[in-house]
Amino acid sequence: MSRRGADLGAGEPVVHGRGLRRGFDVACDVVVVGSGAGGATAALHLAQAGKRVIVLEEGPYIRREDYQRFQPTESVRRMLREAGMLTALGLGQTPLIALTVGRVVGGSSVLTGGVCFRVPSEVHAHWEQELGLPGLGERALERAYEDVERRIDVRPVPVEMRSASTNAFVRGAERLDIPIHPTRRNTGDDCEGNGRCNFGCPAGAKRGVDVAYLPDALAAGARLVSDALVEGLIVRDGRAVGVEGRLLGGRFGDPSHRFRVHARVVVLACGTIHTPGLLARAGVRSPHLGRGITLHPSVRVVARFPEVLNGWDGALQAVYADRFDADGIKLVGVYTAVNILAAGLPGVGPELARRVRELPRTGVFGGMVHDEGGGTVHNTPGREPALTYRMAPGDLVRLRRTMRILCEMALEGGAEEVYPPIFGLAPVRTRADARALETDPIDARRIECLAFHPLGSARMANDARRGVVDENAEVFELPGAFVLDGSVLPTSIGVNSQVPIMSVATQSAWRLRERLATVARA
Repeated sequence: MSRRGADLGAGEPVVHGRGLRRGFDVACDVVVVGSGAGGATAALHLAQAGKRVIVLEEGPYIRREDYQRFQPTESVRRMLREAGMLTALGLGQTPLIALTVGRVVGGSSVLTGGVCFRVPSEVHAHWEQELGLPGLGERALERAYEDVERRIDVRPVPVEMRSASTNAFVRGAERLDIPIHPTRRNTGDDCEGNGRCNFGCPAGAKRGVDVAYLPDALAAGARLVSDALVEGLIVRDGRAVGVEGRLLGGRFGDPSHRFRVHARVVVLACGTIHTPGLLARAGVRSPHLGRGITLHPSVRVVARFPEVLNGWDGALQAVYADRFDADGIKLVGVYTAVNILAAGLPGVGPELARRVRELPRTGVFGGMVHDEGGGTVHNTPGREPALTYRMAPGDLVRLRRTMRILCEMALEGGAEEVYPPIFGLAPVRTRADARALETDPIDARRIECLAFHPLGSARMANDARRGVVDENAEVFELPGAFVLDGSVLPTSIGVNSQVPIMSVATQSAWRLRERLATVARA
């Protein structure tokens, strides 16, 4: 690669930024900011097309064989943004929402439950017919979907991989006439059922982008720099021509040496929360930038059963229910590490200690809401932006209905008591108690709410008046800058976002590859 000033060393494909003794100033064809689902996808397709690609990742590079040995708390501390303390601040009748976002080479793909859904047909139809985006139609994305699913080895979870916790809730669902389906995940046939997907697969079975995409991108000539915080874009004559920032190599990971990467094309793939800030600092003024963010607000219920379940023994997310999709509710089986589960149990002192001892008899199931989009990213004086979220009244209704359905599933499955995700509320023991979760006055700020799929802060549109990027993912106001992450999805999708993000990024990368080839021929 051509160089300007200090280089990146002796050509190693992976450069640990915190180990560099000085900054660098280099040039390439494409610089990719972020190594998660979108960034890794872009890097692979562009590098295999013969383009000189440099990937910059703020997080550390942790080898699969190393994170396989991590305890869950170490994974949280070392691989999650803000050590798992990232939140969306609820406005009005909105819960405080805990966000799980990766900050590591491979991004959130390393820390997902592995669930692989396509965007529902009705959402595709809305994008294509009502938003005027034919490239986001179901048929238009079919080839990209197939490419992604092949590379990450998507398969349904076998019935025998379901945990006893999952089976208890499935039993209740069947009694309520709620059909249950096997989840499709990117684990191939190698899943051992350790129930630890969200903390980095201890068996190395999950084919996140750190396994399925980045090694092939590096083999094709791409280079990756970890611990590289991009702080701004280089703009010349109204066009993005590179990025600049600082390495996180100081004491306690503080910013240290400066770097610059000059490129023909800049690909931003640093996620819904961080992409808007870079674009805003580069002068993009779209009123849609950083607004209308969807999160899929989620809740889970924990239930105590009379029998021992050992719910951690089995696939983390083995089943789902789509019975309530039309109402904007998706139910998904889930479990989590017992130490993290124990921390969220109700009670103090002896009462909490008793419930912790009963963990082998607890089951867990979750649900998420196909929300209308009430999130906004705000720049702050520090490194991290702030995210606020105002839940639409209809979404709060859906969230409360989700809690009621989950509690009823647990009770019908034989649970003795159910712990609803509402701080200070007594355990649910009857169907009447469960129905009260939906009907009785409850301050929404008492709901324990989670989210894993922030989307839509730089949405795609067919007109600059309606969005931030065009159908080729190029920023309307900043030629040369492309966004290939979840921020371009124009609405909530109501399903786990890994495959949708990667498929849209695949299509965008293919288009960009052809565009660069045309420019090169010219």
